[in-house]
Amino acid sequence: MIALLVGGLFGLLWTLLLTPLFIRLFKRIQWGQFIRDDGPKSHHTKRGTPTMGGIVFISGSVLGWIVGHLVGELVGSAPFTPSGWLVVFAMVGLGVVGFLDDFTKTRRQRSLGLTPWAKIAGQTLVAIGFGALALNFPNSDGLTPASFNISWVRDIPWLDLAFWGTAVGAVLFVLWTVIIFTSASNGVNVADGLDGLATGSSIFAIGSYVLIGFWQFNQSCSNLLPSDELYYKCYEVRDPLDLAIIAAAIVGSLVGFLWWNTSPAQIFMGDTGSLGLGGALAALAILTRTELLLVLIGGLFLIVVGSVIVQRIYFKATKGKRIFLMSPLHHHFELKGWAEVTVVVRFWLIAAFFVASGVGLFYLEWVVRTR
Repeated sequence: MIALLVGGLFGLLWTLLLTPLFIRLFKRIQWGQFIRDDGPKSHHTKRGTPTMGGIVFISGSVLGWIVGHLVGELVGSAPFTPSGWLVVFAMVGLGVVGFLDDFTKTRRQRSLGLTPWAKIAGQTLVAIGFGALALNFPNSDGLTPASFNISWVRDIPWLDLAFWGTAVGAVLFVLWTVIIFTSASNGVNVADGLDGLATGSSIFAIGSYVLIGFWQFNQSCSNLLPSDELYYKCYEVRDPLDLAIIAAAIVGSLVGFLWWNTSPAQIFMGDTGSLGLGGALAALAILTRTELLLVLIGGLFLIVVGSVIVQRIYFKATKGKRIFLMSPLHHHFELKGWAEVTVVVRFWLIAAFFVASGVGLFYLEWVVRTR
């Protein structure tokens, strides 16, 4: 518990106090945001605003997680675990992909960075590495960070990817991991179009894993005996407390960053931050065995990506007609005359509703679970 609180507090102080220094540094080295010419005209005033702010909260998250563990070891037992390192790997790995995209934009002085296929290739490589590692590192009970089963609130026994053997299961699991990683990271990336929108929404989504991880730790099968009355409700998750700690460190860092990222934003997270957050979200879902629940927890991200897909399909099918004034969906409401801050706050409320529904279903499953 101490490690969780310290990790979150360190991340908060890191971004809240040091972001102004990063803003000045990024301005000096001319890491400024480029704005699409076909975007809302009100966004043109944002041109040149420092970007790549993901560097700030990714570093704060990782350092917060490390410091939380170091303090935790002084007052009790808070060892580093493979599950925690895997979340760090996912967040930093996709953050590097995003950084290459952002850096390419600043170097070429245009709003287009890596090609779509190059970005997908980077996301796929990180996902493959994560998937391969997550099936290793068994603990004393033989439990690995991830399993071959697709999960909802816990592993679903009849959705076993290893039904044709371990080798086939490993390949299918890696493919499943690629789908989750690319979906989550692109979802957050598309949502990062207004000041504070992706940051605030990610606070809700990743914050849910602080609750889920801590609850799984309290109800872990490793903390109970088979003879215990509630053993049939326990969770077979490796290192749930460490997952809660890294999630808390990320949330703390995002809260501090939001102080500077809210409208009018003094710094943007860039693809460095949005892809990194998507990687962390995907990793937490896989390692807490709540993969399908991510559809609800990340519901807002699903909506904004869906609006882009629907717009493109309708545009091609009708040869030029549009459903929305502009996609993603938040730009549609901007062009309808909504103030940017109004769109952001209302989308935060939608994100909070989806997260509350996801956490509610997670807890409801435990309540109604029968032998």
